[in-house]
Amino acid sequence: MVHVKSNSRVAEMSKAEQHSKEVGVDMKLGVVASDKPPAAAGRRAGGWLAGNLLLVNQGLATLAFFGVNVNLVLFLTRVLQQSNADAANNVSKWTGSVYIFSLIGAFLSDSYWGRYKTCVVFQLVFLLGLALLSLFSNLFLIRPTGCGDQQTPCGAHTGFEVKLFYLAIYMVALGNGGYQPNIASFGADQFDEEDPVEAHSKISFFGYFYLALNLGSLFSNTCLSYVEDHGMWALGFWASSVSAFVALAVFVSGTRNYRHRPPVGNPISRFCQVVVAAARKWRVRMLPRGENLYEGKELVEVEVKGWRRRILHTEGFRFLDRAAFIDEYSGELSSGNPWRLCTVTQVEEVKCILRLLPIWLCTIPYSVVFTQMASLFVVQGAAMRRTVGGFAIPPSTMSAVDILSVVAFIFLYKRVLRRFAALTELRRMGIGLVVGAAAMIAAGLVERFRLRNASDNGNASSLHIAWQMPQYALIGASEVFMYVGQLEFFNGQAPDGLKSFGSALCMTSMAFGNFVSDLIVTAVVGVTSSGGRRSGWIPANLNEGHLDRFFFLLAVLSGIDLVIYVACANWYKGIEVEGKCGKGSGNLHV
Repeated sequence: MVHVKSNSRVAEMSKAEQHSKEVGVDMKLGVVASDKPPAAAGRRAGGWLAGNLLLVNQGLATLAFFGVNVNLVLFLTRVLQQSNADAANNVSKWTGSVYIFSLIGAFLSDSYWGRYKTCVVFQLVFLLGLALLSLFSNLFLIRPTGCGDQQTPCGAHTGFEVKLFYLAIYMVALGNGGYQPNIASFGADQFDEEDPVEAHSKISFFGYFYLALNLGSLFSNTCLSYVEDHGMWALGFWASSVSAFVALAVFVSGTRNYRHRPPVGNPISRFCQVVVAAARKWRVRMLPRGENLYEGKELVEVEVKGWRRRILHTEGFRFLDRAAFIDEYSGELSSGNPWRLCTVTQVEEVKCILRLLPIWLCTIPYSVVFTQMASLFVVQGAAMRRTVGGFAIPPSTMSAVDILSVVAFIFLYKRVLRRFAALTELRRMGIGLVVGAAAMIAAGLVERFRLRNASDNGNASSLHIAWQMPQYALIGASEVFMYVGQLEFFNGQAPDGLKSFGSALCMTSMAFGNFVSDLIVTAVVGVTSSGGRRSGWIPANLNEGHLDRFFFLLAVLSGIDLVIYVACANWYKGIEVEGKCGKGSGNLHV
């Protein structure tokens, strides 16, 4: 890192550096230090022993969450007697709150609590919310007993009982949202990326993490969905509560084996300090090649403790370099005021976030494509022939094809594709965009065939729902490249003090994907059915519309997004940390 040689006030080695040499500290920069006595950063801490516990925890917690999420709209319509529109809006608000709460959890983790404490606290909130939901449903909502199936409606509820229900489900949202971004980052903490073997294991962890998420979701979408659909709501919620309790127990059981990274302080204040310090020096004439930039002794002290590593100076956003520029006549070094003089690492943290934002924005259109699986794919499947041997296939259960595709492609990539091509995270995310667009084309073609076989009466077609399998399989394949790549990319490229924030970016991408999808659908319906003279592309009776054109529109938008993404990925410059080269995952070569 560039230390100022020309200034006599910084030519002398800091006390922290002297001390580290005197005591013979042979610790590499970046080795994880523990915030708990049993979990020192020794050889026995972390690794796959801790990683496997976190994978089991993730699978069980996902099972518990989707045990509520998968049929929440049915609970609102059948048990609370809400209309389809009101229920859909309430579910959208609830789902969006999960992603908003992920930012709160990431902030608390990176700033004050650390990932371990944050995971424990929010899992307790999650478990309490599920237990209250189960209790309230059993005591107040499921009346008469056995109501809430397809035949037996439930009775009216008081305003107080409905408020208790919303209190419980929003506790579930808070607990799951605050926990999710931290468990992924905490799992990554268990592997030292300075060690080649552990660095390879860290990459594998993210793939298995997404696999665990999908396996938990698979059980919820099949077994728990069936139980709740037949009116056994309390049983389904209690099963989710038990799963959340076991998940927490598994997590706590590994406490002595985890590696812990202490928090490094409020990132918002660090960001603001850089902007203010740079603005104060807007007239200062900068030296070329990053000369006369400051890296203070306070960072050395936290490095020795293993809190975070130095980030090397990079070109670009030169205005922000002014925050770390030392004016020899200003007396800034002696003042110690971070609002006037920031370290190079602090400036590079801000640059890193600014460079990540364009990549993040390019992932939102993919999330628009992904959300169709839970909305218009289901609507399309409901208008197809769904019987197999006298058994009617629920259209929502076709998502099992997506989950099986995720499982297959994770193992295919790990065992086969990686041997033939070393794909960076950015390249894999680009492949995910291409495969996602292909899924929209497949859905559009299926819809055209469905319309050709549409019946004259009603919203039905003789085309079998099995024809949807390719589009679900393609979505699953695209997830492996896009979402697993996102987890690795944002976690690897985020500064040490913002790892949980990096994981939260993945969740907020999904949130904005839902929001943008609603905007696109509303706009398309409004334009294609203007004046009420036409049915539009997405009418209530799909046989009177052109859902195929909507899918093709999303494919075109995905293609445009891919072009912008490639430009952003080529422009992107990866983070470079002392003791580690960040270029491998920071550049996309096409």
